[in-house]
Amino acid sequence: MCRVVLRLGVAVVLLAGAAAIPWERAGAAARVADVVWDGLAECESGGDWQADTGNGYYGGLQIWPPTWEVAGGLRFADRPDHASRREQTTVGEEILRRQGWEAWPDCARELGLIGGSPTPGGGPTSGGSPTPGGSPTSGSGPGSGGGPGSRGRPDS
Repeated sequence: MCRVVLRLGVAVVLLAGAAAIPWERAGAAARVADVVWDGLAECESGGDWQADTGNGYYGGLQIWPPTWEVAGGLRFADRPDHASRREQTTVGEEILRRQGWEAWPDCARELGLIGGSPTPGGGPTSGGSPTPGGSPTSGSGPGSGGGPGSRGRPDS
């Protein structure tokens, strides 16, 4: 049995009494463990790494195509749902580096990766997903809330 415990923005995986911190060192940068990305994808898309629900956001992490492009995703595929899970998490690392966990505000809050409590009903929060035409790092505008896989998608 695997249990994920999230406290103060750091996830800890407990497996049969053994604790492991799910951050891997990759050169000078830390990488988030797979279990954290899987939890985020479960919240964002029901764990469907090829999600295309028609809401304008794609893949397991529900990434907006302009965000995918800015974060280097085009080196893997034209859209997140056409990329592998590993490629999506690689781009997720870059989005995380640029925007922090606030790129996925509702799910990151629900998983304890950022402070505060989840918005009731998983609705919009401040810093929701921007509308097309917003600046690549603005994090402003409507768009998070309503429908499957719409809970706190990455801003662009």
